[in-house]
Amino acid sequence: MFNIERPYQPLLRRPAYPSSPKSRKALEINIKELLDIGVIRKVGHNEEVEITTQVIVAWHNGKSRMVGDFRALNTYTGPDRYPIPKIQIALTQIS
Repeated sequence: MFNIERPYQPLLRRPAYPSSPKSRKALEINIKELLDIGVIRKVGHNEEVEITTQVIVAWHNGKSRMVGDFRALNTYTGPDRYPIPKIQIALTQIS
């Protein structure tokens, strides 16, 4: 578990994106699986937690996966103090 430092604490709750019945069913299946294994938990309406919008991304083989849209949260986060160096710069420095 880690914390994201922000200058202030806005409560981010976004409505769900419109989706097809097929995507909605896949999302429900993914959520049920994650609830069953304890990766996620149900949140009460009065809990002060960040909630991000979940979307289904289809793979080329017909399977799908659930991803979170964290763009709203990213607008409130600060820059990384220790960013990962770009590979080209790192290779130039060691050669």
